[in-house]
Amino acid sequence: MNTIKINRDTLLEPLYAVSGIIERRHTLPILSNVLLERNGADITIVATDIEIQISARTVCDNPGEAKAITVGARKLLDILRALPEQSEVTLALQEKKLQVKAAKSRFNLQTLPSEDFPKLSLAEGASNKMSLPQKVLKGLFLSVQYAMAQQDIRYYLNGLLLVSAGDKLTVVATDGHRLALASATHKLEGMQEVILPRKTILELSKLLSDSDEPVEVELSPTQARFSFGNIVLISKLVDGKFPDYTRVIPTTHNKKLLLNRVVLLQALQRAAILTNEKFKGVRWVLVDGSLKIICSNNEQEEAQEELDVDYSGEALDIGFNVNYLQDVLNHLDCSEVECALGDANSSALITVPGNDNFKYVVMPMRI
Repeated sequence: MNTIKINRDTLLEPLYAVSGIIERRHTLPILSNVLLERNGADITIVATDIEIQISARTVCDNPGEAKAITVGARKLLDILRALPEQSEVTLALQEKKLQVKAAKSRFNLQTLPSEDFPKLSLAEGASNKMSLPQKVLKGLFLSVQYAMAQQDIRYYLNGLLLVSAGDKLTVVATDGHRLALASATHKLEGMQEVILPRKTILELSKLLSDSDEPVEVELSPTQARFSFGNIVLISKLVDGKFPDYTRVIPTTHNKKLLLNRVVLLQALQRAAILTNEKFKGVRWVLVDGSLKIICSNNEQEEAQEELDVDYSGEALDIGFNVNYLQDVLNHLDCSEVECALGDANSSALITVPGNDNFKYVVMPMRI
């Protein structure tokens, strides 16, 4: 009988890391399971949803012969979470069941054969490799991921464009109504553009740390591989042509406002209380020295905020989706933002003063 002796916390951490991609309901029962692989003292835990695979490594207390089995991820996770911290756990395979023991607690779990587990095979063909600090990649993702589409029929928008070229790594997300772009300077090999699925980005944003420890990125024509710490994430790529983002970023807007980020965000949050629940519209009325932020709803209720601005020029009355403005202001970490405006039918460009590495474009809406 194969037994594994391991500290509860040592097993729980990698199990947490991989189980985020496991869906509650699956057409294939084995996709609700994690693959437990033992090789000597090394334990590898693998989860997949066919599109993404995450594996995490840890070490047990008693080395043993190579063995693999799959077991229900949620149940194992719930059991380990319910056990006391730092408790000693024994996993034993008995007659196609996995027995989990800790002190006087005992659980018998159903298993499925490891041979049936659909591990992602590594893509063939040439690949570009790069290494950068985890906090840099995580920061790029967090800067733009809120602008990704959700369940759009234009499937290539349900993800994030990653462009490596020369000494710059750029990420772009758009849902067709707004676009966020962030870049970082880093020495890279070759040039490549890939679209990473939305779910991959959300998982990486959770798993990457805010440290200078490296993440190794390997991009092939059909697959991306991210290796960091004790985790390896492999993801299929979204097949499709991402829109030409350079064409939608305004370059000639002459109405420029320098605004305190928190003051603007709080004004929008207050005004949004009386916005139309369906359309979420907010009007910006710009005149010399003043920006009025106005929201109204179907009950003829109205909220108005007024900000003093350093502006003199042509008046402007333009509408936006208030959520799109709040999203970008919530995700930026700066004291001031610059808003560049054209006419009532032109998109607005929001940037950070002194930082050319971030751009946010939001389309106007009729109110």
